[in-house]
Amino acid sequence: MATITAADVNKLRTITGAGMMDCKKALVEAEGDFDLAIENLRKKGQKVAANRSDRESTEGAAIAVVNADKTAGVVITLNCETDFVGMNESFVKMATEMANQALHFDTKEAFLASDFNGITIADKLIEQTGVIGEKLEIRTFEKLEGAFIGSYIHSGNKIATLVALSAAPAGAEEVARNIAMQAAAMSPIALNEEGVDAVTIEKEIEIAKDLLRQEGKPEAMLDNIAKGKLARFFKDNTLVNQDYIKDNKLSVANYVKSLDKDLIVTGFKRAALG
Repeated sequence: MATITAADVNKLRTITGAGMMDCKKALVEAEGDFDLAIENLRKKGQKVAANRSDRESTEGAAIAVVNADKTAGVVITLNCETDFVGMNESFVKMATEMANQALHFDTKEAFLASDFNGITIADKLIEQTGVIGEKLEIRTFEKLEGAFIGSYIHSGNKIATLVALSAAPAGAEEVARNIAMQAAAMSPIALNEEGVDAVTIEKEIEIAKDLLRQEGKPEAMLDNIAKGKLARFFKDNTLVNQDYIKDNKLSVANYVKSLDKDLIVTGFKRAALG
């Protein structure tokens, strides 16, 4: 039997928004497994915050940079232990310099091994750990290429995003930035339905059916109703299907097409502290 502490219960409550006793019961039933406890709470219809990672974030700086011709970008997170260090101007400057260097590499491993003012990025992190007194690491490294790349860094460097468009018509920079802001705010799990993995889809269908059974819906109706709920899940959680945050009468896909009928979003990357 796993030991469930008050800190564990409070952490789950912060993540999900569910009641204290519900969180404790879910953790006990899941034997301390947080992911399973969250899933169990969802099945019981408890409130669960969509954006778990942001609520659990550690400290540091999330940075997005784009090359001069707007065809490639990279997002990284330089993580540290305290907000005091993460908000420091020199720390953010170092993170930005590292992100600009990361633009030249396709993998995190190659980036960490690259020269940074006479030593490798990996060694620089070790050096600065000694100077600052906190563990530093590059936790996220994501690169994106496309016909036009836009970026957005949320206030305080907590979230950074990139968005790729299929072309670069006049006005592409504003549209790409707006969609990058959307990705930061709404935390989509995929670009579109095709990007959602089968395990997630099966889990959503299972959760929907469990809730419908609790509502007393006939078993014969469950598949069709669950498909409708899955469609809603795709709308809420895939970038191009989400309501556009600046005009909820439009989907993101339709907002992009308002600039050019042939324009589409071809990809995005999102990095959040955590």
